[in-house]
Amino acid sequence: MIQLLTPTHWKDYELIDCGDFEKLERFGNMILIRPEPQAVWSKALPQSEWQKLHHIKFKGRSATAGEWLKKTPQLNDRWHIEYKNDDVAIKFRLALTSFKHVGIFPEQAVNWDYISGNIKKFKTPNPKVLNLFAYTGGASLIAKAAGADTTHVDSIKQVVTWANENQELSGISDIRWMVEDALKFVKREVKRGKTYNGIILDPPAYGNGPNGEKWKLEDNINEMIHDVIKLLDPEEHFLILNTYSLGFSSVIIENLIKNAFPTVQNLEIGELYLQATAGPKLPLGVFGKFYKNKS
Repeated sequence: MIQLLTPTHWKDYELIDCGDFEKLERFGNMILIRPEPQAVWSKALPQSEWQKLHHIKFKGRSATAGEWLKKTPQLNDRWHIEYKNDDVAIKFRLALTSFKHVGIFPEQAVNWDYISGNIKKFKTPNPKVLNLFAYTGGASLIAKAAGADTTHVDSIKQVVTWANENQELSGISDIRWMVEDALKFVKREVKRGKTYNGIILDPPAYGNGPNGEKWKLEDNINEMIHDVIKLLDPEEHFLILNTYSLGFSSVIIENLIKNAFPTVQNLEIGELYLQATAGPKLPLGVFGKFYKNKS
């Protein structure tokens, strides 16, 4: 069964509206307009309402690069927000980057709940969690706050530094930071015989490792999944694979996982979306996830 999942209880984030290749979002007290290639329909709210509500708009020279236009020049380029669920609470530093991002992908809150919930149910003491393509560390922070021994891997030093700032802001410590090509790291861990109770993968469509390694989702994800399965603790584990690529469906994710792990238990597949207050649903990636608990 294919599921459709969206965050439902995040007070510091709101998708207000989306359409005409843009989205209107509230992060804390800041309301932004950003490009959104998936929003091919018309806006639900009138343009005048968008103009009245927003504080900052991203004006792109292309789909990804551009500049931020502030209504009021005094507005800060950086600010903080919080995320809470029944198990943990974490904080993020957000910032206006030149690539339209602000430091989090809000739809991932659904996966964060899955991570903390599974860690809390584990019977394994001090479970080990590996977060690959880990960006600014939302999943890493959640795992650590829930009680896991957490390793965070990303190929870009600047975002690992950003993730470390989020760790300090959240009042937690001792996440293991690795500036590393994810595929190389996994292969090395397999050779070492390492295992993890939780593994999170949120790979980009395209990417580069710190030494010029090339990542292309459709070319490399099958190899990655087969290697990652070897790292799962056989007795108790969870895995999340999330992709944001216009060419990928949840059925592709299902085939990848079942091919690499024929005995998989409790497999869920589906699509993540953000529910706009004004009505539309904004699709933002497909996922596959599964878990196994000790009997």
